[in-house]
Amino acid sequence: MAGFWGKRRREEEAARQAQDDDLARRARAALVAADERIRTTSDELEFAVAELGESTTVPLREGLAAVRTHLAEAFHLHQLNHDEIPDTAEELRTRNARIVQLCEWAEDVLDERTEALRDRIALARQAPQIIEGIRADVERLRSRLPLARETVARLSGRYSEAALHRVAANPDEAEQLLDFALHSADVSVRRREARRPEEANLALETATEAVRRASTIMDGVEDFEIEALRAQSTLADVVADSRQDIVAARPFTQAGAPHAAEVTAAVATLEAALAALPGPGTPSDPFADLASLREANAGLDAAVEKARLRAARPLPSIEQVRHSVDAADHAIAVANSVIAGHRGYIGADARTRLAEAQRLRAEVNELVVPEDTREQALTLARRVQQLAGEALQAAQRDIDSGRPGGDDWGGDGWGGGRRGRGYGGGGDILGPVVGGLLLGGLMGDFFD
Repeated sequence: MAGFWGKRRREEEAARQAQDDDLARRARAALVAADERIRTTSDELEFAVAELGESTTVPLREGLAAVRTHLAEAFHLHQLNHDEIPDTAEELRTRNARIVQLCEWAEDVLDERTEALRDRIALARQAPQIIEGIRADVERLRSRLPLARETVARLSGRYSEAALHRVAANPDEAEQLLDFALHSADVSVRRREARRPEEANLALETATEAVRRASTIMDGVEDFEIEALRAQSTLADVVADSRQDIVAARPFTQAGAPHAAEVTAAVATLEAALAALPGPGTPSDPFADLASLREANAGLDAAVEKARLRAARPLPSIEQVRHSVDAADHAIAVANSVIAGHRGYIGADARTRLAEAQRLRAEVNELVVPEDTREQALTLARRVQQLAGEALQAAQRDIDSGRPGGDDWGGDGWGGGRRGRGYGGGGDILGPVVGGLLLGGLMGDFFD
């Protein structure tokens, strides 16, 4: 048996030694790779400075300095592993793990910083081709300027000045942007020749953005015409639908109909919006007309829907709501009287329900008269009544369970000792009778 356990320990020690040897090899390889990566990144930094300038490469320079600082710790740990002082297996394992960790961190930092510069370096190296593309795009867009001006002039006879305000100046703005793009491209070339890469790259980016904006503005003229035609088509459909809605809403404007005043006002608003539409051949703003008409149409739809729902579900009368409010007040008064008269017996349940009933009761009054909230007032009043009833029932249970003997209504003040309570004895019988009569009489008035 001893031989079995000894063999097992030797196998475990061999496995652990193999793991330690593998970790040591990984630490040495990681240290060599990180050192080589620092050298190559230093060369890349010099090229990046030449391509992009000093300020753009500050993050990479700072990252490289941090990596060198931490790699110094890794080299020191590696030296400790190979000096003349004997080390334990645990010390070697800890140092090698730390070396691997530091080297992996260094690789991650350098990857992140160089990746951030890769696109900018590629852009700088392709600057001549990009500038040629900018000049070609400028010429192409310039050829579209006459057509854009003709389009604006033609649209001015069909649409109002307010409608054309968004595109009337587009051709002039596009021409200015194209001139600016050419100027920025020339500046980029001169700055690069003068070995000022930061300014050259900034001018190149500015030229590219100016061309993009000019193209978008030119497209906006053609897009406006298409969108305006679509808005006019939609406007015709909305006009037809609005007239049908006005006819369908007439029954809801009659006297006595639910929400007749709201529907009548919504009809008047929609008729005014229809009357305000310009006649045929008159320059118009189809976008504003469509928005105004849709808003008025939606208002009428909402008013008619509210009236239709109210007709299907009649509103409770104010008298009905106030009757429920009075019943709720009576329920609160009864529950409060019982709880206040037996403070020593009442538990948290009864008090909590009474407090909730009183809190909800304070919200009811302002909801009674308005039609939109009258149903809510009725529901709330009934809830108050229910909570007050539950508070009274809980209070009765507390009183019954809290009296000595579990049945009578008082302490010694009701007639002396346990057998002499009540009026002339018989307390054990009188208590439940009185309690039942009180609870039944009080609750019978408001649970109808």
